[in-house]
Parts: sequence; C-alpha cells; structure tokens
Amino acid sequence: MNCITTTDLKGFKLFRRGKVRDVYDLGDRLLIISSDRISCFDLVLPTPVPYKGIVLNQISQFWFSFTKDIIENHLLSADIQNYPEPLKEYTSILKDRSMLVKKSRPLAIECIVRGYLSGSGWKEYQQKGSVCGQKLPQGLKESEKLPQPIFTPSTKADVGHDLNIDDQAAIKIVGQDIYRQAKSQALAVYQKASEYAFKRGIIIADTKFEFGLFEDRLILIDEALTPDSSRFWPVDFYAKGRGQASFDKQFVRDYLEEIGWDKNPPAPHLPPDIVQKTSEKYLEAYTMLTGQKLLKSLHPPFAKGERGGLKN
Repeated sequence: MNCITTTDLKGFKLFRRGKVRDVYDLGDRLLIISSDRISCFDLVLPTPVPYKGIVLNQISQFWFSFTKDIIENHLLSADIQNYPEPLKEYTSILKDRSMLVKKSRPLAIECIVRGYLSGSGWKEYQQKGSVCGQKLPQGLKESEKLPQPIFTPSTKADVGHDLNIDDQAAIKIVGQDIYRQAKSQALAVYQKASEYAFKRGIIIADTKFEFGLFEDRLILIDEALTPDSSRFWPVDFYAKGRGQASFDKQFVRDYLEEIGWDKNPPAPHLPPDIVQKTSEKYLEAYTMLTGQKLLKSLHPPFAKGERGGLKN
C-alpha cells in the first residue's frame, strides 16, 4: 500500500496541517484528511505507518455514530459522492481517510478522561497521591482501574507540551457553562464507549476529546476514541501492577525509549518490523471494535509475554 504522508489539493485552501491530519477550508465546511504520519513526544516521525490514517478515520466515524445520542458531532459525510464535485479528482487520496465536517470554534482546552492509572497520571500519583491535582485513594497500583473515571482538562500548547490545569483554570478559559457541559459530555461519552469496547476485548484506559461550538451548540469534533487519542489495552492481557500491552502508539514510544532517543529533532526512522507491528495493531483495534476487517488477513498483534509487542 502507498502511504499518504502529506497532501496538496490544488485549488483548495489548506487550513491547517497538524501532526497527523491535513485540514482544508471549504468555506462553511472543512475537509479533514487523516494521513499515515505518526508522532511521538511532540515530533512527527519520518517513517509513515501503512493504513494508519484509514484506521483513524474509520474508527472516528464509528464512534461519532455510536455516541450521537449523547452529543452532536461535526461529521457531515465521509462518502466522496457527497463531496463538492472538484474534490472527486482526488478520490484516490480521499477514499476511506477523509471526512467533510461542520466548521466549528474549537474550545481552547483539551478534555481528557482517565479511567485507569497510567502514564503521567501514574507518575504524579506515585509522588503526590493525586492525578492532575485530584486526590485518589491510597494504595492504587499502576494500570489499576480508578474508582470512577475522572475528567482532567489541560491547556492547548501551540509549541511544546500541554499543561494540566484544574477546574477553575479551565472555567476561566472557556466559561463555567461551557466547561460544565464539556465535562459532563466527555464523561458520558467515555462511559458508553468504554463499556462497549470492554465487551469487544479492548480497555480504553484514557482518552482525549476535542469539543467545539457550532451555532452556539457544543459538539464533538476532531477525532474520537482512536488509538492516537487514547490508550487501548487488550482485555486478555490486562493485569494491574505493571505496564500494559497496547493497540496504540505507546508501542512506538516504548521502542523509541529503548533505543535511547533523546526526544529532540531529528526524530529517528522506524525499522520495518516496528512499522509492520504498529500497522497491525491499529488494524486489529479497528476489527475488534467494529467487527469488520480492512484487510483480509492479519498476523496476531500480540504474543505471550509481550508488552506492546516488546518483551517484558
């Protein structure tokens, strides 16, 4: 398969090129294209991952449909036949990896829901007994399920890392009413999605939502509950007290940590076996969640004793 790493749609205005997605301004709508780029530690890696953009786009479409009873989302269509006629020239690029969406005003905060103790949350808990300033019971272990999911907002940094903030700081940024809605809706969407995913064999340990205002209504935008915006763990390999196997890009982060990269530019190339395993993990996550296959056959994503594909 030919990877799509960047796009250049002649005659259409590039609105933004993010770490993974290219967004075009169509006037009253936006066109979002999910590329095969992969980023880790705030840098885009030079090696693309086959099928990654298609998986991200398809999983987001699935969740937008699954959660539309909770909150409106920005998806208008992912069918190229419904796109403006001039875009059909780019069908080979857009097919399966693009969506036409409402143009909204994104909130200036990240909306993160955590259901399990992992990542930066685990590091803070070990030091302070809290996650993003929210006190948790004593004696919890790494990767343990929290008594209940928690909402932990953060800033949106144009450069560098987002910063965790508390409720009051977030309210100052977006206002009390909007913040209350975003918090409530994020927790509700996570609850419904995580319960469904668990039955399909995937733990959604945490996830990051984006919300926007469309005609003064709060809607869900960007991507939803993908392996890029979430930690996905296989239920069959889960055990608290250690790091977990993953269907997300934590697998690539683990590899980059193992080779001793200092997380400064230039980012290293990924070897073929890491690229293949990463692609397989994304594809398998899609199949487990939707019950459909994007490819006819896949190698098993995990073997006994593996953590994210890397030996413990």
